Amino acid sequence: MVQEKNDGINKDMVLPPIQQKRPALSWELKIKKKLTVPTCLGKFRPFVGQCCHQCTPDSLRKKLGQNSSLGFYNLLSVNETHTRYRGWLVRRVCCMLFVSGCKANASPVSNRLERVCQSNRVKEALTAQHKAPEGGDSRGQINSLSPFLPLINTCIIPGLLRFVGWVMLKMGASMFDSIQVNLNHLPALHTASQEGSLLVYVYMRQSIMDCVLVPLVLFCRSLRVPYTVCPFQIYSHSLRSILQKVGVVLLPSSALTEKDAKMDSLYLPVMTSLVRELLHEGQAISVGVSAESGQGCQWLACIRQLMKEGSVPDVTLVPVGISYDCVPKTNIQVGLSSVLQWLWSLFWRRPGGSVRIHIAQPFSLKEMCESGRCRVDEWLPLQDLLLPVILHNRAESVFGRRRMSWLLPSSHYASELKEPNTERDLSIAITLHLIFSVTSCMAVMCTSLVSSLLLYRHRKGVSTSLLCRDVAWLTDEVLFRNRDVGFGGSLVEVVHYSLSQLAPHLIMAAAPSRKDPFIIPRPSFTATLHLTLQAQIVTHAFISEAVGACAVSAMLCEVANSGIGSRVRTGSVDGEEVTSDMEFDVVLCQSELTEKALQLCHLLPPGFMTPCQSSQSFALDAIDCLVRCGILIMEEIPRDVPTCDFWKREETLTWTTSDDPYHSDSDREDEELRSYKISQPSQCPEMLFFLCSMLAGHLRALCWTTTGLDLLHTPLPEAEFVAQIHSHLCDTANKKKQHYESCSEEAAYTAVRTLIDLGVLSEECQKEGVFLGVTPLFQLSENRQKLHCFISQYLYN
Repeated sequence: MVQEKNDGINKDMVLPPIQQKRPALSWELKIKKKLTVPTCLGKFRPFVGQCCHQCTPDSLRKKLGQNSSLGFYNLLSVNETHTRYRGWLVRRVCCMLFVSGCKANASPVSNRLERVCQSNRVKEALTAQHKAPEGGDSRGQINSLSPFLPLINTCIIPGLLRFVGWVMLKMGASMFDSIQVNLNHLPALHTASQEGSLLVYVYMRQSIMDCVLVPLVLFCRSLRVPYTVCPFQIYSHSLRSILQKVGVVLLPSSALTEKDAKMDSLYLPVMTSLVRELLHEGQAISVGVSAESGQGCQWLACIRQLMKEGSVPDVTLVPVGISYDCVPKTNIQVGLSSVLQWLWSLFWRRPGGSVRIHIAQPFSLKEMCESGRCRVDEWLPLQDLLLPVILHNRAESVFGRRRMSWLLPSSHYASELKEPNTERDLSIAITLHLIFSVTSCMAVMCTSLVSSLLLYRHRKGVSTSLLCRDVAWLTDEVLFRNRDVGFGGSLVEVVHYSLSQLAPHLIMAAAPSRKDPFIIPRPSFTATLHLTLQAQIVTHAFISEAVGACAVSAMLCEVANSGIGSRVRTGSVDGEEVTSDMEFDVVLCQSELTEKALQLCHLLPPGFMTPCQSSQSFALDAIDCLVRCGILIMEEIPRDVPTCDFWKREETLTWTTSDDPYHSDSDREDEELRSYKISQPSQCPEMLFFLCSMLAGHLRALCWTTTGLDLLHTPLPEAEFVAQIHSHLCDTANKKKQHYESCSEEAAYTAVRTLIDLGVLSEECQKEGVFLGVTPLFQLSENRQKLHCFISQYLYN
């Protein structure tokens, strides 16, 4: 089990021993003497992973009695206590004995191929392709489906599964210092498994290790190993054969990516039928999704469609959050020779980094769909929400949620063309809710804290003593927001460990004249992208505050452009003028501030907001969060009569019937709008800029993409269009020699997709594929300039 330590940030876990045995640095002793800031580190751990109280209250209520904290389990810490035997020899083969004792459920294929061939989906797809054999010959159908036979025949052999599990544990020990698993929701998972619930595990795609870790954790805890949908192409026939016998559903050998596989009209019908047969067999399934591209979301839509048809009564969804100290590099082209070379290198490699895995509370998909609590009736195209505001045709935006139909391809609903919006939007809402749930239960690692501080607060460098103070402060803030942290040990050890993990991407300077080393993030493309990737989870934790801060920045920008400046309070002492801290005499109206936040939240990428929360509510929460963290203070308006004194109002109270649908208690109140001022503590501007910087990369990529439309000769194929935009973003960052976080491939794809939804770019389907071009409305430079000004107002610099 995980070691405990009472004087650190996390009582249930300490840093890996390999890090603690390092010799103390000279600045460590100085920090220990100088650091006296009281914090709440190590005093509590938030209970994360609970299902939504609004969408699935029954599932939440059912598991409330199992909310006791059970601590963590290190997957790599296998010793003789995990076996039934003791002794000198057992300690040397304990891992093998442990694996042999784990439960492994056999999954014979039996007549699965025939059942898939008899599926109406497959028959209709074969008929559409003119591959349907005459007379309904099953042998002819099998021949037509020959490229998909290995996928359909995927099975789980217990003996091979135990061997692969042993290899995976050895591989994990060579790559990571520890793999910590949160045990809090595992009893509920065991109960659901014993009740015969159909379990579907959902995680965020970050690396090929995600496909390995989820089945490995379940195998080591004696839970049913799921069939894992692997989005990476593996070329070695031997390796493919082994993986398909341990439940890994691979891509067809002829397809390089999932997008290429979908080009075959038989792929989706066959895979949907395969998912149906697996669920009928009582098997569990593991699916990875991507918030940027929407890849993997089609499998959740398939399960939802099977439930609607009545093929599957109900499915229990289990979000799984996986956090890395450093995300492993993904090698898509995996071959047997590369695997053997990697295994040989294990003997000479030192492990580095830790992994934290949170398995969240399982909940019923049927409850979420049929209860009607996950509503999508206010979803509107983005151009309807923002275009009138951008072109100054209307002062206020429309209330509603941005429709992200691109998360699911329309081919899933070819049979529902008469009413595509309702069912498709519901499937998208479920996907977005799962993406948010997975992200919310992911632990914030120490490297994520240090990366966010270096990128968003100390871009020009920081001393290690100040960095330690900021890490302690940011850890407190993360814990207060009910987000777990995935590290432990003393504060100095945590910072030391983080810097050692991020060392290739940092410049650490130490001079005899300085009391402690000075740390600067490397001003390079690779280093900035790595730090940005690590800092994403911190942005998710502070998203409400970040949106509110950008809204404040936009309003201050309007004030500055209007010519109304801030005044500086001055006074005279003995005839000499003394200037104090700058004070902004600007009052921010609540309605205007909320409107700015509402407009900005429509530009956010998927996964930051839950579909069960309205955009208006999110915008109001963003402003309230700024008040709670001390950036804004409510402006006090002097009144003759207190606000709470209703009896002294000029008008008398009147009574109305209780069944009046248009009556509101606030109709009789002379309610005045609230207003705010920016607080004056010295740390407030720095905190405001820190929060604004979290969204600056995404917003800057949108601005650069808008200006880059002048350089493109459209229409262009979608892939080529995104590639040219990516090249433009890289060129712009290289010219400026900064802001490399805005020129990643994900940033380019997200920016292009946002401009499509906004009506700036048009999609045209041709035989060669989808072509993108600039719409006539935005071929005018004036409208593009308005769009650029609208987005750039949220950039504080």
